[in-house]
Amino acid sequence: MPKIEGVYALTPDVADTGALLDVVARALDGGVRLVQYRAKNASAASKAEQAGRLLALCRRHGAALFVNDDAMLAAQIGADGVHLGRDDASVADARRWLSRGAIIGVSCYDDLARARKLRAEGADYVAFGSFFASSVKPLAVRPTPALLAAARRALDCPIVAIGGITLTNAPDLIAAGADALAVITGLFTAPDVRARASSFGELFLRTPSFANP
Repeated sequence: MPKIEGVYALTPDVADTGALLDVVARALDGGVRLVQYRAKNASAASKAEQAGRLLALCRRHGAALFVNDDAMLAAQIGADGVHLGRDDASVADARRWLSRGAIIGVSCYDDLARARKLRAEGADYVAFGSFFASSVKPLAVRPTPALLAAARRALDCPIVAIGGITLTNAPDLIAAGADALAVITGLFTAPDVRARASSFGELFLRTPSFANP
C-alpha cells in the first residue's frame, strides 16, 4: 500500500493524451510518487484510455495512481485507489468494487465531523481544502491551517491539504499537520515541472511538521 505523503499531483484536464503523459512524466522525474487522474470534461472512452496509460507510466516510476470521483473506472484499470467527493460513491460501495488493498481517499472540505464519519466508514485518508484561492475551484470553502492541526489530533490516518498551494504557502500547511499536498496549478503550470516537483518535495524535508517538530 503506497504511503500518502509528500507531493500529491492532480492531473490537469488535458485532452491530448500524449501531452498529458509528457507533463506527468516530468512530475514523476521530479520525485512525485502520488498521482491522481482528474478529468472533468473527457468522455468515458477517453478517460479509460488516459487512466490506463497513466497507470502504466506510474508503474514504471514506482508511483501510485488514484482516480478522481470514479470508483468503477479505478476498478476497471486496477488503479491503486480512488478519491471520492461529496457526490460520488460511498466508501462502502467503492470498497466492494475495488481490489483488495486499494486506497480510498475522501474530500472533507472544511468539515472535521465529515472526516471522522468517513474515516469510521473505512476511508484510508482524508483531504481538506481549498486552503487558498484556487482557479480550479474558485467558490470552494476556505478552511484555515488550524483545521489540519485539529484533524491531526482527532484522526489516525493521513491528511491531505488542497487548494491554491504554492511553494510560498505550502510550509504553513506542512507545519500544521498535512502529510501530503495535492497540487495542480502550482505544479503543472510551472515552466519546469520537474524542478517544481522537486522543490515541493524538498519542503517536506526541511519544514518542521506537527507530527515531527
